[in-house]
Amino acid sequence: MSSPASGAFTASPLPDDAVELGRIQDAWGIKGWVRILPHSADTSALIASSPWFLQPPEARFARGFSAFTGCVGVGVTEVKPHTDGLVAQLEGVDDRNAAEALKGVRIYLPRSAFPATPEGEYYWVDLIGLDVVNREGVHLGVVTDLVATGPNSVLVLEYTETVDGVEKTAERMIPFVAAYIDGVDKAARRITADWQPDY
Repeated sequence: MSSPASGAFTASPLPDDAVELGRIQDAWGIKGWVRILPHSADTSALIASSPWFLQPPEARFARGFSAFTGCVGVGVTEVKPHTDGLVAQLEGVDDRNAAEALKGVRIYLPRSAFPATPEGEYYWVDLIGLDVVNREGVHLGVVTDLVATGPNSVLVLEYTETVDGVEKTAERMIPFVAAYIDGVDKAARRITADWQPDY
């Protein structure tokens, strides 16, 4: 199995503000393109940015992986949407065997490289970890995930509740739409919602 061309991948420290945005699923075609599985429906940062920072698959998926070690930076020649993900041509990856050697590789970008968003739009990574309170100031939980449900996204919150004197972790979901979200204050790390704890 061939690997990417020598010198195409440059050993590089992972940026301090790096965000994992997806992974390489497999080869696509015979000319070295790879199929990307993005972690979010918003792929604008992956499309707009080069270089990408790559890390090997997690240990449980890395059996036989030998394309590179540590973190590397690689230029992106071209990237475009395809079905439910993206396909990309990476510098130095010129044939199907070299592309197949990258299966499972994790793709990172520095948060500072993301394109600016229009007013009122946010990257999912900027919402994870924010506290959510309602108009009365009641703490509803902390955002742990966003789930795409057709045209809208849903905030997944984790909170602690006491049941029969025992504290336990629970989840609640709030649609991330203007009808329920009053505002996002990234500086204060808080989202205000028109939502009640018993909904």
